[in-house]
Amino acid sequence: MSEENRKSLTNKDLFRVWNRWYFSTELSNSYDRLQALSFCNAISTGLRKLYDDDEAYKEALIRHLEFYNSEGTIGGVIHGIVLSMEEENANSQSVPGLVITGIKTGLMGPLAGIGDTLVWGTIKPIIYAIGCTFAMQGNVLGGIIPFLFPIITYIVGWLFMKFGYTLGKDAVMKLMKNGTINTVITGASVLGLFMMGALSSSYVTVTTPLKFTLSNANPIVVQDILDSIVKGILPLCCVFGIYFAFTKKKVGYNKIIFGVLILSMIASFFGILG
Repeated sequence: MSEENRKSLTNKDLFRVWNRWYFSTELSNSYDRLQALSFCNAISTGLRKLYDDDEAYKEALIRHLEFYNSEGTIGGVIHGIVLSMEEENANSQSVPGLVITGIKTGLMGPLAGIGDTLVWGTIKPIIYAIGCTFAMQGNVLGGIIPFLFPIITYIVGWLFMKFGYTLGKDAVMKLMKNGTINTVITGASVLGLFMMGALSSSYVTVTTPLKFTLSNANPIVVQDILDSIVKGILPLCCVFGIYFAFTKKKVGYNKIIFGVLILSMIASFFGILG
């Protein structure tokens, strides 16, 4: 096919796809297909431009109504790759539909792992923690900073989708082979650990008023003994206890919150913690 007759998507087309995806990612979740309807709806405008024939367009829609579930931001790479392959198929019929759905299915898991770690496990906690710090000081920035999260994910997701479209099916392989993703994840994780450590030390306060009085001797203050071992050992144990419950015991957020409240009230009532 000559370049004049070749069908291709413009930046405007891709941007429209990204907007449809970003604002509807979780709106159509179902147990049997999860994000499939949102995925198909997002790329449908691009598919319509690529396939003039109604039957070919219907076939493309049907293959993208199959099960789909991945992280929405970094997973934007998949949208770009799929559109790139569909474009090639529309122009040369050289890419079978099974190949397109196979690559899409194969990328869902790895990119979900990367996205969940980087976006939801690192970037979001850091931004919200910074916002909480300002809020606790009465600074108005505490109410503004959290809005950085949707702005950042919107921009990052759009760039990843463009990246996927530009490099096609080789995009993720090139990204993983050059080590960029691993470097970014490691750096962000280290920064997140520093932030969580600093915030835990500053805002998690746990002390004990327990003391024992012996005859003809000064009272033995438990808190002083603990401080002489490791300063702030009780807050540290509290943080690690919650972390252990999250990661090892898979305890839910609500149970953790109510558990901390109940234990705190009981320990305070009996004079164990201050």
